[in-house]
Amino acid sequence: MAQGDEQDNRASQGDDEQKNDQGKQNGGKKRSPVKIAILILVVAVIAVVWLGYWLLTRNQIETDDAFTAGRKLSVAPHVNGYVTQLLVNDNQFVHAGQILVKIDDRDYLASLHKAEASIAQAQANFAAATQMVLVAKQNFPGRLISAKGALSSAQAQLFKAETDYRRQHSVSRAATTQQDIDYSKAALDQARAEVMRAEGELQQSTPVQANIDNQESSMQQQKAALKAAEADLVQAQLNLGWTELRAPHDGWISQRNVEQGDFVQTGQKLFSIVEPEVWVVANFKETQIAKMRAGQKAEIEVDSYPNLKLHGHVDSIQLGAGSAFSAFPPENATGNFVKIVQRVPVKILIDSGLDPNVPLPLGVSVVPTVTVP
Repeated sequence: MAQGDEQDNRASQGDDEQKNDQGKQNGGKKRSPVKIAILILVVAVIAVVWLGYWLLTRNQIETDDAFTAGRKLSVAPHVNGYVTQLLVNDNQFVHAGQILVKIDDRDYLASLHKAEASIAQAQANFAAATQMVLVAKQNFPGRLISAKGALSSAQAQLFKAETDYRRQHSVSRAATTQQDIDYSKAALDQARAEVMRAEGELQQSTPVQANIDNQESSMQQQKAALKAAEADLVQAQLNLGWTELRAPHDGWISQRNVEQGDFVQTGQKLFSIVEPEVWVVANFKETQIAKMRAGQKAEIEVDSYPNLKLHGHVDSIQLGAGSAFSAFPPENATGNFVKIVQRVPVKILIDSGLDPNVPLPLGVSVVPTVTVP
């Protein structure tokens, strides 16, 4: 009897457990539609969000291969010398025309004084040569007239001497003396000599215009010397002025490489000036620029300043991929060819959003997003 009772109890317990398992299975079947509905709802929400995101961003092209760029002016001296005053410091903002560096000017001041003296002397020489031309225009024609007159006078004296000589030799010896004959011979020789001298003076005085041209050439030489002296004076003034090195443009001092007391040479880079104007160079993939045109709006995020939101527009697209301007451009016609997506630089100008209190350094990473049709 006891064994029968135990079997009945076990059987009843087995029935209860079976009922409980069936109840759990039935309960699980009741909850499965809820899970399916939740799963469908989640998938639908994800699909809607993805579709909305795609609709909002389908016309936006972005790249993280971008950086800021700007103009960097290298400042170098025109003259050699020791730096006597250094008036700027690292990262200081300067204005156009502001004195940055002063170079020892004593040598250049002495050269200026020497050039001033040279030009004064050249001016005096040119003035004297000009007066000589005026005098020559009067003297040389006068000398020619005087030479002609002297020749005529000598010829007249020669005629008289010849006449006297013939007279002395035509009369009888009793009517003259040997002394008179000698005098007539000497007078004849002297008259002939005077004619020869007068003819020589006339020959020297004949090229009147040539002599005047010679004086004018001398004047032109003095004029050229004056021009050279004036050029030397201008150069000396420039050299003296270049001892004060001034800022060519507004901007920030960068990469300062000079100290007071240094000896600097012509063309030596002392520092750079970074101008305030900044733009973005974005290297888009060649597959991203099909619809990109100048004037399209762009939004720019700066990695250095996450809260800084910049607005700009596409200025231009470089007519050549970056590899085309490298030192060793690719030679696709040689060897095995592997196609690589190229990057094309796009210049984006910043229209608004810059904070004057937060200068944007050159070369920092940005993420531009261009809206295309």
